[in-house]
Amino acid sequence: MSALAAAPGGRLPAGSGFGAFVARARTAGALVVQPRMGMADPLRMRDGLLATRGADAVTVGTITLDSYTRTGDLAAARRALADGVGLNGYPIAGHPVDVTRAVLRGVADGGFPVQVRHGSARPEHIVRALLAVGLDATEGGPVSYCLPYSRTPLREAVESWRRSCELLASIREFGAEPHLETFGGCLMGQLCPPSLLIAVSVLEALFFRQHGLRSISLSYAQQPDPRQDEEALTVLGRLADELLPDVDRHLVLYAYMGVFPRTPGGARLLLEDAARLAVRTGAARLIVKTTAEAHRIPTVAENVRALETAAAAAGAERVRPPLAVPDTGIEAEARALIGAVLELDADLGRALVRAFAAGYLDVPYCLHPDNAGRARSSLGPDGRLHWSDVGSMPIAGLSGGPRPPILGSSDLLGALSHVQWSYDSRAVDTPDLDRTPAAPRELGLTTP
Repeated sequence: MSALAAAPGGRLPAGSGFGAFVARARTAGALVVQPRMGMADPLRMRDGLLATRGADAVTVGTITLDSYTRTGDLAAARRALADGVGLNGYPIAGHPVDVTRAVLRGVADGGFPVQVRHGSARPEHIVRALLAVGLDATEGGPVSYCLPYSRTPLREAVESWRRSCELLASIREFGAEPHLETFGGCLMGQLCPPSLLIAVSVLEALFFRQHGLRSISLSYAQQPDPRQDEEALTVLGRLADELLPDVDRHLVLYAYMGVFPRTPGGARLLLEDAARLAVRTGAARLIVKTTAEAHRIPTVAENVRALETAAAAAGAERVRPPLAVPDTGIEAEARALIGAVLELDADLGRALVRAFAAGYLDVPYCLHPDNAGRARSSLGPDGRLHWSDVGSMPIAGLSGGPRPPILGSSDLLGALSHVQWSYDSRAVDTPDLDRTPAAPRELGLTTP
């Protein structure tokens, strides 16, 4: 355990909810690191949470849900459980409530909060299920979990997310402080210029606040160029402070979500760069990726190793002075996008629907029917993301300089693999041996 994690009580002192835990860690000078982890079997899920809690890092837990639950096909999830068919995550609405409570008992608490991650455009059934088992932190958004991951009409996703936010926020009357993270800063994972990621992250956070949430995190996904990311995260923090002054908030950075390095050394370098980026820019939490990402679903041990690698890199970065951040127009573009949407309607949900219908928001390479599909981006020779075509978005000319040409198919493939090639070429590989930590293997379904 790190010195911080080994404080009295074994970890950070308990407090009120997910957001409060992250705030205490930040005050103590620690970056919170979090895995992507979800297993259908309750025993394995409990083992994963225990291993995450026991890592030499300040951690929060993750329960990632399966695809059937994500799409609302709960009958299929239950059939898969009954038939012993493998699932790609934890079916929180398929297991009995007592089973999931047993998974969490003695693991999840104020010193180790657990977040449910899902990917659903219509998440009401998921929010009901997580509240039923005593959890109150999740993530997503009406845009970010609709356009990239479903064919659900945006208008329907917005309405479902409104009800979900209000349901989650309703537990505040019982003294809880539920937490909701916007996924808007991770649209398409890669090749989406930072100004749009920032705008959607902020707009979804404003939507959450409008529907009752008071503890919110704003996401951003690591992109190919660290200097561009430094500018983007600085802008995101500035806008969050300005537009969300009355809520508990923090930034969460995602380690690169595109084609990952194939070598263990390259993958470690990329994760370490993500951790250092988080520290330099004031992000309070990092979602890690492992050395196995390019090949298969990682083991629990590989997840733990990634958490500890990121925590060590973050700890080393804190001794370095902050860098000056340039202004290349990201903030001007993000402000223009946010302002254009806010002017459409006082209701954020209606404003988002109208913004996509008018092309004021337009996600490059996104095939959802409600996305205009006119915007295009490219990866410049400097490694930075640029707009090739802004479509009808109100940002023409704000970043300055000529626009690069629209990518052809071969250039697009090259851009998608740029990070993998560059990090693998830098790597000096060392053995990446699996080490599976021991963990209790009983659920203890008796009443405590």
